[in-house]
Amino acid sequence: MKVVSTNVYVGPNAFAHFRVIRHILDLGVLEDWPSMKLGESYIQALLEALPGLREHGCSYKEPGGFIKRLHEDEGTWMGHIMEHVAIELQNVAGSPVTYGRTRSIEGEPGIYNMVFEYKDEAVGLESSKLAKKLLLSLLPANIEVEDRPEPDWEFGEERDRFIRYAQSRALGPSTASLVAAAEERNIPWIRLNRHSLIQFGHGKYQQRIQATTTNRTGNIAVELAGDKEETNEILRDLGLPVPEQRIVRDESSAVRAAKHIGFPVVLKPLAGNHGRGVSINLKTAEEVEVAYQKAREHGRSIIVETYIEGFDHRLLVVDGELVAAAKREPGHVVGDGKHTIGELVDIVNEDPRRGVGHEKVLTRLEFDHQAERLLKKIGYDQDTVPEEGEKVYLRSTANLSTGGTALDVTDVIHPDNREMAIRAINAIGLDIGGVDFLTNDISLSYREAGGGICEVNAGPGFRMHVAPSEGTPRDVAGPVIDMLFPPGSPTRVPIAAITGTNGKTTTSRMLAHILKMTGYTVGMTSTDGVYIDGKLTVSGDMTGPKSSQMILRDPSVDAAVLEVARGGMLRSGLGFRRCNVAACLNVAADHLGVKGIDTLEQLAEIKRVPIEIARDAAVLNADDPLCLQMADYTEAERLCYVTMNPSHALVKQHIRAGGEAFVLEQALNGHMIAIYDGEAHTPLLWTHLIPATIEGRAMHNVQNAMFAAALAYNMGISIEDIRHGLRTFDSTFFQAPGRMNIYDEHPFKVILDYAHNAAAVSAICDLVDRFDVEGRKVIVLAAPGDRRDEDIRKIAEIASGHFDYYICRRDDNPRGRGPDEVPIMLKDRLLEAGIHSDAIEVIPDEQEANVRALEIAESGDLLLVLGDNVKRTWKQIIYFNSGAHVDDTTTKLPVHIELPQTEDFTFDSSVEIISDERGVRIAREEAD
Repeated sequence: MKVVSTNVYVGPNAFAHFRVIRHILDLGVLEDWPSMKLGESYIQALLEALPGLREHGCSYKEPGGFIKRLHEDEGTWMGHIMEHVAIELQNVAGSPVTYGRTRSIEGEPGIYNMVFEYKDEAVGLESSKLAKKLLLSLLPANIEVEDRPEPDWEFGEERDRFIRYAQSRALGPSTASLVAAAEERNIPWIRLNRHSLIQFGHGKYQQRIQATTTNRTGNIAVELAGDKEETNEILRDLGLPVPEQRIVRDESSAVRAAKHIGFPVVLKPLAGNHGRGVSINLKTAEEVEVAYQKAREHGRSIIVETYIEGFDHRLLVVDGELVAAAKREPGHVVGDGKHTIGELVDIVNEDPRRGVGHEKVLTRLEFDHQAERLLKKIGYDQDTVPEEGEKVYLRSTANLSTGGTALDVTDVIHPDNREMAIRAINAIGLDIGGVDFLTNDISLSYREAGGGICEVNAGPGFRMHVAPSEGTPRDVAGPVIDMLFPPGSPTRVPIAAITGTNGKTTTSRMLAHILKMTGYTVGMTSTDGVYIDGKLTVSGDMTGPKSSQMILRDPSVDAAVLEVARGGMLRSGLGFRRCNVAACLNVAADHLGVKGIDTLEQLAEIKRVPIEIARDAAVLNADDPLCLQMADYTEAERLCYVTMNPSHALVKQHIRAGGEAFVLEQALNGHMIAIYDGEAHTPLLWTHLIPATIEGRAMHNVQNAMFAAALAYNMGISIEDIRHGLRTFDSTFFQAPGRMNIYDEHPFKVILDYAHNAAAVSAICDLVDRFDVEGRKVIVLAAPGDRRDEDIRKIAEIASGHFDYYICRRDDNPRGRGPDEVPIMLKDRLLEAGIHSDAIEVIPDEQEANVRALEIAESGDLLLVLGDNVKRTWKQIIYFNSGAHVDDTTTKLPVHIELPQTEDFTFDSSVEIISDERGVRIAREEAD
């Protein structure tokens, strides 16, 4: 059984709207061994290893359903079993998941799609590896398979190792409670590192936490809380109850300070936490000396302070309100008259709630110097057998991180003590803080019962409150989230997702421009790169989930326009869980035969994913049957159709029913984009007034403009702002590089376009036909090498007949093809279409092909260049015959400037003419 390939989907995908891992499995010989053929002994061994499988519902959707599947008829196959084992292993490790689906791939015996849910990517992948090992280890010896574990392989050991690994990657209890509170409030969150750094909200609305420290927590407040001396002085000056203390830096000074304060005393590091290095109730100079050495391991400066009698309480204050109080008891064991202290520790540590550090609700007990010292003080050691009911303390402090327990006392705390805690946290300046308060009875006022504040903590742990050992669990995370996001405040930026085969980038740019003109700071992803407020920040094809995350993590962004392409969705899914509006522009033949997508229907299923997760509106091309079918899968509040056919029967029916549509209508003055919404019919804009349509000639850009307008309209943008945005967006290289860029500064017209599939080439050829050309029409024709042969030939077939001369080339990256394979295929199809051989040239290199086309173009000609490296090609076009050297960087032109030399004017420097994407500009001029 082999894992042929793996996809980790980080967001909504074709299989589920949440995170899943997909394996393509080759069962090999195990295709002939379903569960019942393997026998009851195999099934029982599996259930013994993972008893939780008995609770899996599978297709029966009830406990025991998976067991039925194992036994019914022939049983079920190994891929399906592996899916359930991977799910159960994650559950055992504390990562609750339930979803899985395994299906055989049609026409490929023994090959399966296995999909299962995960929370943490690394844990999910490890779970499938361990699942495979377990299943192979249980196989009868007579079945020969590769990768069978060695005979001495122990599943129990591997399971425990996996659990430890999963727990090491899990969020801690405090962070996990905050994430859960955010999810309850429908607030998105992103884990920013492997630890506890979390972003809540998107873009400009984001707030961050690191465990229980927020981005609002002041540095000064954290420093003060960490400086116990300063904290003590501040609280003392406010009249709050604190112990007397001294700072010492050597052992003899510690003894003198203890004698001056008066025994018993407490020793602790000045800047410690989690109870590390703390010793309490020290009654002799000798005990102080030993405690000093222990505290010295955690810092140079040591505090000696008055020992306050009483129980340790943690009072949690959030945003100026006390939200929980817990009575903490130091780590201890309770005697039973039979077991030694060492044995009792082992018994306590068997509690599944106890783990290492903060990974679980409680922490394991450990023997160390402090435990030995406390036992020695009462004449005990690890081998002592305590009497039944006797408490034996192994810690002097009650921190949960050292094995302590917690009892919730929120309901009984005295109002004076509540007010004291709030004043203490406010005095230090913390938004979230924990007060460690010692008193014999928290229900009595400190003014009467005494007691004192021994510490104020920044970033206090929540687990003693959300999961106390005894008492009522408290929702302490909710108030934190409400502090960061007061009810009614925004948490998400509006997200527009744009997909389809052609027009995605232009539509994205148009929409981003409309939003920018309205005042938004727009983050946009496209095949060109990531743009923030119109500025390119990362270049390249950035249409996958990582680029979407870049936008949503940027704190300046307040609107996101995300182009999402087939490749990213197939490979990793979407980078966002939902969007406000989504559009599918069209579904045409492109990239077919790649990654299991062989038909237009399969391609449409992939491109449907953004439509499925849209919340406010789904915008669909009513003129494309595959897009039209997506209407059955959307859960958006509104469905908007875009059509260039004013007689479209279904759209008319939709409008009569009060639906929304953007329709291209014919009038005496040309084409008008009209909006139908309910009973309203609103003319939006004449198409010839949209510069990107070349006076209405470029019908594909007319359609792109309709989609951009529909998306903006459903994002709440006013009609006047939409009009203004479309009228100020053009198809220059600056605004839409590689998208129908026209250069008119030569005696001939040049059009540069990135068209790279049959539908896109058809659209640009239609535009060329709408121009009045006095001379010849010339094309530099190309196709990507990773397309099917029939797709490459289709591009040539569509181009044939529209031009007088053809230059065939390949892309810089042949994508698995021979150096001249693609241009020869194009030429052969042109010849088959009746193009004379004298009208065809093959020049494989893109730069050489472009130069040849520019050289043969004459006055009055029209040259269409289908570009791959559009930036380099645009420079070739605009600098043709200038003498400039063209590469991918800024280009310098040789310039000769003659200036008059007079007594009043001298030229003592140089002028550099430097090109940029918009043309030519003077970069530096120094004269006097």
